[in-house]
Amino acid sequence: MHKELVEKRIQKSEKVLNSIQDIDVLMERLLTEARKIANADAGSIYEVNADRIRIKYSQNDTQQKKLALGKKLPYQSFSFPLSENSMAGYSILNNEVINVSNAYELGEDLPFEFNSNPDKKSGYKTTSMLTIPLVTDEGEKLGVFQVINALDEQGNVIEFSKEVENYMKAFAFFANQTLLRAKRTRFQIMRQIAMAEMRDPRETGMHVERVSSCTIEIYDYYATKHNISEIEKEKFRDNLKIAAYLHDVGKVGIPDEVLHHPGRFEGEYAWMRDVINTHAALGAHLFYPPQDALDKMCFDVALHHQAKWDGSGYPGNINMDNFDVMNPQTMVGGEPLKGNEIPLAARIVAICDVFDALTHKRSYKEPWPIDKVFAILREESGAHFDPELIDCFFEVSDRLIAINKLYSDEKD
Repeated sequence: MHKELVEKRIQKSEKVLNSIQDIDVLMERLLTEARKIANADAGSIYEVNADRIRIKYSQNDTQQKKLALGKKLPYQSFSFPLSENSMAGYSILNNEVINVSNAYELGEDLPFEFNSNPDKKSGYKTTSMLTIPLVTDEGEKLGVFQVINALDEQGNVIEFSKEVENYMKAFAFFANQTLLRAKRTRFQIMRQIAMAEMRDPRETGMHVERVSSCTIEIYDYYATKHNISEIEKEKFRDNLKIAAYLHDVGKVGIPDEVLHHPGRFEGEYAWMRDVINTHAALGAHLFYPPQDALDKMCFDVALHHQAKWDGSGYPGNINMDNFDVMNPQTMVGGEPLKGNEIPLAARIVAICDVFDALTHKRSYKEPWPIDKVFAILREESGAHFDPELIDCFFEVSDRLIAINKLYSDEKD
């Protein structure tokens, strides 16, 4: 591996990664860039949370090539106790790089073991492994890089050289800085989510985690289908993840009497429907006028995630220059949007928001069976939802179900 080429690769990676704001999108891209620098066929990135460590993302080029265009490997994100028994755990606890030439031939004197179960399930053969801890200068444990099966120019599996190990150490130092920045961004977002949760118990952190994660899966398939460039795709999905988190932030401005109403807005409570509908414009107002592309997408999603493909949704195209927080009439009744007039991000979030609401418990309903939910979504294709995006939804539905299970509500 030529030094000049690797250094250019690292410089290019740093430029790309510095532009990413969402920590989940960042972690996935960090793994991609780490594998490019190490010329690794596969790999995982772990996050550390107190006394547990979680595989956040995994990638495998050999396995990915077996799938149809736009498809992804099964969604896998699981945690286990943080201890020296695992290679990743030992690495982060001791802030030590681990470079093994053959995972199946570890020395008996080592405290950790190689877990071969994933290989047995997938038929893949892990050989060389390089594990890099992500620990800040202050000792904060952020996560672990683990790249698998270094490849030579002919595609043969080789061990990770000392030179590659040094490159990865340098890249890990930069990764720590970007992760800390993204963590601060996520913390600020979760503060706003916590405010919404205090006002409306239904708007839990798990709800927005599921909605935002599902939007990325649908968009990724859509982007591949439309041959959207990697640069444009990365920018859009970064903004989309954050905007989806904040889709219902306007509910902080809705009176408790309405937010905490235990049933449907029917009969003598029908007036509450008009009040709750103002949350879209209230949320959009927080991002108006937009200062950048992220603000613009947050504005679009907050204002239009209740729009419907056939034009029957709300609140329509509100003139925010006339917005008056003391006058609800300025928050509803805008000219209806329909079809592709509705921003793409809002159309995706609309599907994921309804999918999540139907599959989870609410004060007025129990979770619906997944078959019933799927039937409703198909029925509403072309009416409530963009039919092309509904097709994308079903193409990635296995991953959406996995996300639902991963971020389940404790009370469900």
